[in-house]
Amino acid sequence: MPDSAPTAGIPISAPTDLTEDRPVYVIGGGPGGLAAAAALREQGVRAVVLEKSGNVGASWRRHYDRLHLHTTRRRSALPGLAMPRRFGRWVSRDDVVRYLDKYAEHHELEVVTGVEVSRVDRAPDGTSWQLTASGGRVLTGRAVVVATGFNHTPRIPDWPGRDTFTGELVHACDYRNPAPYAGKDVLVVGIGNTGAELAVDLVEGGAARVRIAVRTVPHIVRRSTAGWPAQLTGILVRRLPVRLVDRAGRLMAGVAVPDLTAQGLPRPDTGLYSRVKDGAIPVQDVGLIDAVKRGRVVPVAAVESFDGDTVVLADGDRITPDAVIAATGYRRSLEGLVGHLGVLDARGRPVVHGARTPKQAPGLYFTGFTNPISGMLRELALDARKIARKAARGR
Repeated sequence: MPDSAPTAGIPISAPTDLTEDRPVYVIGGGPGGLAAAAALREQGVRAVVLEKSGNVGASWRRHYDRLHLHTTRRRSALPGLAMPRRFGRWVSRDDVVRYLDKYAEHHELEVVTGVEVSRVDRAPDGTSWQLTASGGRVLTGRAVVVATGFNHTPRIPDWPGRDTFTGELVHACDYRNPAPYAGKDVLVVGIGNTGAELAVDLVEGGAARVRIAVRTVPHIVRRSTAGWPAQLTGILVRRLPVRLVDRAGRLMAGVAVPDLTAQGLPRPDTGLYSRVKDGAIPVQDVGLIDAVKRGRVVPVAAVESFDGDTVVLADGDRITPDAVIAATGYRRSLEGLVGHLGVLDARGRPVVHGARTPKQAPGLYFTGFTNPISGMLRELALDARKIARKAARGR
């Protein structure tokens, strides 16, 4: 079908002359996509956001009820709009959603919902980009920002016997609150930030027993110490040598975090910042330390397999929880969209992000596919302005 460009309130199939003004297409209406679109607009560049769901911030709307940002309100705002003081220091999920709705409205962004982009290719003219989207649409823009999100496709390991488990097995993305698990024996698999917080939520919500399966012992940091947020430390150490930060991290953990070895959660044997460089963000404590110390959340070995109503652990123990919640992460799922362009690494992650574009794909930008220690929203805001300046110079 002929090229078409959506505008706010107009169906995407409405004909529009793009001969003189091909927009920058932003794929994804989450914080990263909205920030990029606002920053492009600020530079005088037309940006059109394509969002496959019915609303902006779709992933935030699906998060569990108790979720709050682990980054401060002031350092989590996107370009051009501060978060209201009434949101408090640690912003709730619901307030993040309100903010994203207001953000799109405040910047008068062109957001088209219900449109999923399945493939990005070089346009026949060799200078533009062609997007294949739902409904047989083919859109042409002069640049593309991929902002489909770090948490895109839920991942549950293919454990042997998983499909025949007679208990309840769900991914953490389907967890909302502890009410359905009151009085039940629950195993949380994965001790990242999500798994740790869900375990605490379950305990506080009345679960009869909560265990958490640990494959790799995490670094745990206090979200705030004497009013000093962990995020600010993360910002300050980003340019320091890894060994120096590892050493400082060990000293700080020795003072701020009790030794939980006796409770089944020993201190990690690798440095905090070394882990960060490998993609593992430390767990920010929102009650896990106390829950483990009191025996309310019990760490156990990693899950190896399932056998009927039984979960078999790596150390040979066999347990029979009523429910298993897999906080086992997500896939970026970029292979079908851009994998054929040679812009992903062996783990399916973009080889560049922010204002840098792959040499073989100039005009193709990525944002939101790293998990920085300095705060995701802060880095999305910085990336957005860098992308906008670069795209504006390319006009």
